[in-house]
Amino acid sequence: MGREMAAMQAASASSDAILKVVGVSKYFGGVRAVADVSIDVPKGSVFSVIGPNGAGKTSLVNMISGFYTPDTGSIEFQGRSIGGLRPNERAELGIARTFQNIALFRGLSVLENLMLGRHVRMHSNVLTSFLYWGPAQKEEIEHRKKCEEIIDFLKLNDLRKQTTGALPYGFQKRVELGRALAVEPDLLLLDEPMAGMNQEEKEDMARYVLDVNEELGTTIILIEHDMGVVMDISDRIAVLDQGTKISEGTPAEVQADPAVINAYLGTSD
Repeated sequence: MGREMAAMQAASASSDAILKVVGVSKYFGGVRAVADVSIDVPKGSVFSVIGPNGAGKTSLVNMISGFYTPDTGSIEFQGRSIGGLRPNERAELGIARTFQNIALFRGLSVLENLMLGRHVRMHSNVLTSFLYWGPAQKEEIEHRKKCEEIIDFLKLNDLRKQTTGALPYGFQKRVELGRALAVEPDLLLLDEPMAGMNQEEKEDMARYVLDVNEELGTTIILIEHDMGVVMDISDRIAVLDQGTKISEGTPAEVQADPAVINAYLGTSD
C-alpha cells in the first residue's frame, strides 16, 4: 500500500487512534512551551511533529512519555488515561522512546544495552535469581533471544559484543533505536533520530523507521528536522510554532499550507 493511501486511511481513522492528546499545555515559569495542543495518532501510522527550533516538539514528546506532566489537558493511550503514570509505567504499557542526544551506556556492549532496555519486561530480580535460579535463568535466555532478534533486524550482528562508545555515531543511533525496540512498544517516540547524521546514515535510518512501522506494526511519532525525510515517510504531520499547533494533515497538505510556509520562511508569498 502506498504512503498516500495509508495517509488517507489514517485521516479517516481518528476513532482508531492509538494516542489521543487533548488540549495539553506546559509552562516553565512564565515561558510557554506548549499551548493547548491536540493530536490523534492513528494506529499503525508514522505521525511526524515538525516546527522551527523552540516550537515545543520535544516538550510534547516529554509529556507523552511521562517526563513532563501537562499543566492542562489529557493524554490517552489505547483508550486509557495515562495521566500521572511514570515513564517506566508507560513503558510497561507499550510506549518507548529515543532521545535527541544519545543516552546509551557507552561502556557496555550493544547486547548489554539492549538487555537493559528489556528491564520493564523482566520479572526476576536479584533475590529471585538466588531463590529460583532455574526460572530466572530461563527468563534471561528468553530476553536475550529477543535482543538477538533485534540485533539481526537492525543488522548489528558483527557489533553485538562491541562497546557502544567505540561505535561510529550512526551505529550508536541505531543501537538506541534497538534499545527502544527491546521494550516491544506499540508506540515508539523518535526524537530527532537522524540528527547529526550524514546523508547515507539518514537514508539507512529512514529505512529502519519504515521497517519498524511496516514489518513490526509499530505506530511511530517522529520529530525530525530533515523535511525531505519527513515528507517521504510520514502518513500525517502536525506542525508546531511557538508552542501552538498551526497545521495538521498529509505531507502534501502541510507542505502547501501558508501558515507552515510563513513559520519556516517568514512569508507565505
